[in-house]
Amino acid sequence: MLPTATASTSAAVYSIVATNTVLLSQSRIFNDSRSLGLCIEPCLTSFRTSSRPLYCSNLHPIKAMAGDGTLSIPKADSQASGFGSKQALISLSDKKDLAFLGNGLQALGYTIVSTGGTASALNNAGVSVTKVEQLTCFPEMLDGRVKTLHPNIHGGILARRDQKHHMEALSKHGIGTFDVVVVNLYPFYDKVSSAGGIAFDDGIENIDIGGPAMIRAAAKNHKDVLIVVDSQDYPALLGFLQGNQDDQLFRRKLAWKAFQHVASYDSAVSEWLWKQTVGDKFPPSMTVPLSLKSSLRYGENPHQKAAFYIDNSLSEVNAGGIATAIQHHGKEMSYNNYLDADAAWNCVCEFNKPTCVVVKHTNPCGVASREDIIEAYRLAVKADPVSAFGGIVAFNIEVDEDLAKEIREFRSPTDGETRMFYEIVVAPKYSKKGLEILRGKSKTLRILEANKNEKGKLSLRQVGGGWLAQDSDDLTPEDIQFNVVSEKTPLDSELRDAKFAWLCVKHVKSNAIVIAKDDCMLGMGSGQPNRLESLRIALRKAGDKVKGAALASDAFFPFAWKDAVEEACESGIGIIAEPGGSIRDGDAIGCCNKYGVSLLFNNVRHFRH
Repeated sequence: MLPTATASTSAAVYSIVATNTVLLSQSRIFNDSRSLGLCIEPCLTSFRTSSRPLYCSNLHPIKAMAGDGTLSIPKADSQASGFGSKQALISLSDKKDLAFLGNGLQALGYTIVSTGGTASALNNAGVSVTKVEQLTCFPEMLDGRVKTLHPNIHGGILARRDQKHHMEALSKHGIGTFDVVVVNLYPFYDKVSSAGGIAFDDGIENIDIGGPAMIRAAAKNHKDVLIVVDSQDYPALLGFLQGNQDDQLFRRKLAWKAFQHVASYDSAVSEWLWKQTVGDKFPPSMTVPLSLKSSLRYGENPHQKAAFYIDNSLSEVNAGGIATAIQHHGKEMSYNNYLDADAAWNCVCEFNKPTCVVVKHTNPCGVASREDIIEAYRLAVKADPVSAFGGIVAFNIEVDEDLAKEIREFRSPTDGETRMFYEIVVAPKYSKKGLEILRGKSKTLRILEANKNEKGKLSLRQVGGGWLAQDSDDLTPEDIQFNVVSEKTPLDSELRDAKFAWLCVKHVKSNAIVIAKDDCMLGMGSGQPNRLESLRIALRKAGDKVKGAALASDAFFPFAWKDAVEEACESGIGIIAEPGGSIRDGDAIGCCNKYGVSLLFNNVRHFRH
């Protein structure tokens, strides 16, 4: 319960005397035992004596004056005004190009109002500044949590200039208008995504409150207030102001950018807080912040417009992938280039040995692992040289001078003369000489340097009116138990071949069949509506090399006799790996036993649609 006010603290109204000392009367002044401070609830009648807003020139505690029943509060200075003059409010965490902005606004006749560190930086740059406290007559408090959350700030931002009663309200309360608001936010994203992490309480303190409030207020009132959240827009802002323009489209664009900036900021806070609280990958609602990396020439087809966006989710920070790859050379990336490069990179990164993967239309048409990466490259191309021409080549080790020369000069195995052409080469790194040689292969060859994708990512895919979300398919043969269900037990070499084929088939579109031997893909069938057709395509590509090779199927065989399993056995396949789970698994086992083929079930399906 609050103490009763004494008689000496009751009077009539505010009055402003010639000495600029404001006398307070008929206010209730209470000693709040919780904060040991003063609670002032004044009557604001007759607060203003002119059309100019009140500025506090000095801030200090309010003290009672002996004998006259009045209190002395901070002195006011009304010479700087928001009425009849132009005001800009600047509050920045990232102070890049602040001096350029401040000097530019000052040269255009703007009075600049600013907060703490921003005000100091502007002063150091020779820019005259009015501190926010001089408008609010209230000091920054609560460790900086409250600075600008005040009617003298938000009233000046939100007032509509074309509404008489808005302007009368400002005049009544001595509040000036702001024409420009420049704000960016506490570096929450950088803090919580830093390598060392951040304590929960520190993360909370890096959540900006006053900044988003000012940004949203200015963006809402963009017809009268220009809002800027990006230092790259400073030159455009100054140019706009210098031209004394009234371009509402420009204002709307800045307002859109401001709301998008705050939305992305809030999405990071939401994502971080969800992980700190629950941690489940599938929250009840979610926002994915995207930023435009490039406009593309077209989409999958020339009649489709397209663009490429970067996922700015916290989960994607330093998580690798094609989206953040560095392009060292070549023509700009296309929509299909991104899809194919992503498929090739995701596949090649699965292998532990030095490996080359060749992709066409997102399907690996050639894969080989060797200690000699040049040999691996040759074998990967030979698996399907027709498909490899115009494809994407990916490596999981550095491209050095020797490998670069081989890529540049290698001739197609189909005729031994045609130099192989590729759309993209992607690798984790390049030697200086290797990069120089590859650049000489073609002006259009896109050379990408990428970091390996982290495991455990959330996979999103759009359908009409919604999105599908799932864990990424991170399982590798090392994570899976291959169980022998046939009478014939495979040799160690056959088991290795089966695991290699299994890792390859994971990246092939369903229905998928891969035939492999000695760490080399011999043939694959992809995307067929029935598994038998995929098998026949893979067998045709493998040719005579199929004898004793391993076959992997991304899902179980629904039929065996006079179907895929029997045709595979009759062709000379030595071992088959599949998930199992069909009601006719017994037929598959019996068929393999008849032909002396090893059969492995691993209880893991790798559908890819």
